[in-house]
Amino acid sequence: MVRAAFLTLLCACLPNGISAQGAPRLSLTLAGATEAEDACRLSFLAENGLGSDLDALVVEAVVFTRAGAVERLLLLDFRDLPAGKPRVRQFDLAGMRCEALGQILINGVESCEGADEAACASALETGSRVDGTEVTG
Repeated sequence: MVRAAFLTLLCACLPNGISAQGAPRLSLTLAGATEAEDACRLSFLAENGLGSDLDALVVEAVVFTRAGAVERLLLLDFRDLPAGKPRVRQFDLAGMRCEALGQILINGVESCEGADEAACASALETGSRVDGTEVTG
């Protein structure tokens, strides 16, 4: 019991973006999907735990329908991401209803200014808080 409490306290004291193993991470989590006129508006929570500010981050994403068909391929521009400070970025999928959204695959890092693209790609972690929609990469 004391050990579990110690581990919980230790993890709470780690800087944002650093995992328990000490590895840097770049986290992109789908935090919302809402209807916005003729689009599905995606809200991502981005957390830069690379240890240095990013001037720009652009990732290539593939959007799949619930039936598993590729709906579109697009670039998501997360703009600047300061180290250790979470940011929310929104993207509209014009002509798509959120109920049709099944999966988003982060296909790769198109650009990562402020860090090496390979470092950004290897530190990338994805997740989703939206029921029925998975984000992978």
